[in-house]
Amino acid sequence: MLTAIGISGLKKAFGDAHVIQDLSLTIPTGSFYGLAGPNGAGKTTTIRMIAGLLRPDGGTIEVDGVSVWPDPRAAKRILGYVPDNPTLFSRLSAREMLDYAGMLRGMESATIRERGDDLLRVLGLEADADRQIADFSLGMTKRVGLAVAILHSPRVLILDEPFGSLDPVNTQVMEQLLARYRDGGGSVVFSSHVLDVVERLCDRVAVIAGGTLVAEGTVRELAGTGSLEDAFVGIVGGRELKKEDLGWLSSSSD
Repeated sequence: MLTAIGISGLKKAFGDAHVIQDLSLTIPTGSFYGLAGPNGAGKTTTIRMIAGLLRPDGGTIEVDGVSVWPDPRAAKRILGYVPDNPTLFSRLSAREMLDYAGMLRGMESATIRERGDDLLRVLGLEADADRQIADFSLGMTKRVGLAVAILHSPRVLILDEPFGSLDPVNTQVMEQLLARYRDGGGSVVFSSHVLDVVERLCDRVAVIAGGTLVAEGTVRELAGTGSLEDAFVGIVGGRELKKEDLGWLSSSSD
């Protein structure tokens, strides 16, 4: 089995806080792979190190056989990355943003325009293509960010909370686009708190808690006979309110 992303012994600390501790993962080529975990588990830190934006303190990362560190430039040529809140040039229009991103990657002008027009149409941005991104909602900005990330047809696509701020219609379109990309041989890795989306889309899931890998496998292996959400709570530990908690919220209280 070919490997889209291989991580071995990954470590990252910020001061005395050890955010990632000896994390190892093998993500197969052509898979739809989910990273799940509670807030503060280290998912975004891991994704930023894979994308070549944050230098690890230890361990190795390879994307499609290319070592990300210490020189991430070669890996960045073959991957696309969409953060939770994409940072784009807000005074550019969506079309100008795609033109700029394509030129940075050395793409031909005709190819940029052809692919850009396709992406703007599919993502429901055609009517707003010449508006400044500053006027866009977060959901629209996320769609532009995805278009920028996929414009050069990367072999690996990394997404951080890709479905947040999207309405159901655009969520469905994005899911279909990602499925088409995967069917064409691409590999998708994304983190999400929306576990029903993870359960519906992913081939495999890694659960990270406290900066370490606590579970990994197919959705069915992790969920068993129940839901992935129930399994997730069982793996990372849940919290329930006690009867006496917030008793003052009762409508009968004085």
